[in-house]
Amino acid sequence: MAAIARSVRPAVRFLTRNVTPVYARGYADMAFTFAAGNQVFYDNADVKQVDVPSFSGSFGILPKHVPTLAVLKPGIVTVFENDGTSKKIFVSSGTVSINEDSSVQVLAEEACPVEQLDAAAAREVLSKAQSDLASASTDVAKAEAAIAVEVGEALVKAAE
Repeated sequence: MAAIARSVRPAVRFLTRNVTPVYARGYADMAFTFAAGNQVFYDNADVKQVDVPSFSGSFGILPKHVPTLAVLKPGIVTVFENDGTSKKIFVSSGTVSINEDSSVQVLAEEACPVEQLDAAAAREVLSKAQSDLASASTDVAKAEAAIAVEVGEALVKAAE
């Protein structure tokens, strides 16, 4: 066992001497950018945590999260700010990218703060999308209507 340790030590010393740190930001820092076509919600802001809905499952993002690229599904992005408050923003779709330097970007197709959603209008959107799905005759129309139903259902859930 001692022979193995003696042979490994030089390699470990070499590797630790010649490694350039990947992360330039501190552990508690997470630069967060969140934008949609209609508004920029955060621009390189320092936040504690971000929870996102993705097609591979909802997940939370903290500083030093493993680099990831995910597609957002319709739902609520929750941003936990450093002062202890949180903001909830509905997204219709988009992407989230988490980088090695702990920076995070959420790019949404459409986004709206949850407190600005109208439950009655959301139910109308869902009803119209369901009607469009029922009357769709082509594969393209069915696919578009199915996506609209998914967004409508998430919108109603977020508004209530």
